Amino acid sequence: MKRFVKITAIVLAGLAGFIFFNNSSLFMESREEEPELLAHRGMAQTFPMEGIESDTCTAERIYQPEHPYLENTIPSMEASFDAGADLVEIDIQPTTDGQFAVFHDWELDCRTDGTGVTREHSMEELKQLDIGYGYTADGGESYPFRGKGEGLMPSLDEVLTHFPDEEFLIHIKSDDAAEGRQLADYLDELPSNQQESLAVYGGDQPVQALGEQLPEMRVMSMETLKACMIPYLADGWTGYVPAECEGSQIHLPEKYAFWIWGWPEKFQHRMKSVDTRVVLVAGDGGWSEGFDDEEDIERIPDNYKGAIWTNRINKVAPILKE
Repeated sequence: MKRFVKITAIVLAGLAGFIFFNNSSLFMESREEEPELLAHRGMAQTFPMEGIESDTCTAERIYQPEHPYLENTIPSMEASFDAGADLVEIDIQPTTDGQFAVFHDWELDCRTDGTGVTREHSMEELKQLDIGYGYTADGGESYPFRGKGEGLMPSLDEVLTHFPDEEFLIHIKSDDAAEGRQLADYLDELPSNQQESLAVYGGDQPVQALGEQLPEMRVMSMETLKACMIPYLADGWTGYVPAECEGSQIHLPEKYAFWIWGWPEKFQHRMKSVDTRVVLVAGDGGWSEGFDDEEDIERIPDNYKGAIWTNRINKVAPILKE
């Protein structure tokens, strides 16, 4: 019995040692590259996250403006890339005339001088709107962007034509498989090098439909995330990377990152070896929280070299460059 206990203890100690050394970043040579910066909605007006609900009109609660840009517009995207963004996240809504409008909200009433469901309008109709109409930082005492957003809602075609060599993360705002197929049809007409610079995320059904048509496209949904991370959490201590992770994208909330096998450097190395992009988001990831100031950046491990989600590329890029 004593011998059995001793052998068991040795085996367990060996297993513990294997798990530690196989998942520790202590003995890895640090890579020289810098983290990528992902600018959420481009250069956007930001707002406090406290008390946010799914139907909150965030344009009515912005901070005092620090710059003149409105989210999801071409000037905003230009400013983001100029500030140091490696890729920009944009939101899309299908239109009644078969295009995609680059706009975040399901309805027009919050940000614009229009009304109704965004996708129930044509692109021509959406072009007539003032997308800066609803922004206020003082409870409606003033509206600093009224009259400055007329005609600024772009189509996806305009964006990708204007930025043929830049990287974008495209957000499908529904769970409609038909929308995924429509987007796949559009993206399939792009040059292969431009397709390679794009990634798509959103609802399970449209992402699945798009992925079936464009299997080389980097995609992410809750379903693809679970398909990758659940088996990795079970077996990743061995160094095993599930096939479901390959060529995909992972949005990893910092709240849970510590529990990931090999975090941060071994995990990144494993995902990079299967061409998977890791994006670190702040908090629990519930409301697109970003690393938006110096205190946020200090929480990121020094040896993290993946992508970083930020809502304030103009503030964060200079900090990381220093």
